[in-house]
Amino acid sequence: MSKPKEEIIERAKADLASRLGMERSKIEIDGVEAAEFPNGSLGAAVDGEMSMMMITPGWKLRLSAGGENYEYRATNDQLRLFRFQGQNFVVE
Repeated sequence: MSKPKEEIIERAKADLASRLGMERSKIEIDGVEAAEFPNGSLGAAVDGEMSMMMITPGWKLRLSAGGENYEYRATNDQLRLFRFQGQNFVVE
């Protein structure tokens, strides 16, 4: 089931707030841009994950909090946190 882009952005904000232990209202949206990723894991595979090698359209979500910048990658069907503390994460 696909989700509207606005819902995906709110999920990213909630996820980042939870990871950082802060209120969602302190998370800023710095930008949302269309992107093409090199594979089904949006160029953000987690350890041991295999994905289809095909161009996958989606969005890069740029968020900030506490003076730090964060990137989420999304499609209508998935959301991933990119290089957070050196790792990628699939957001459920």
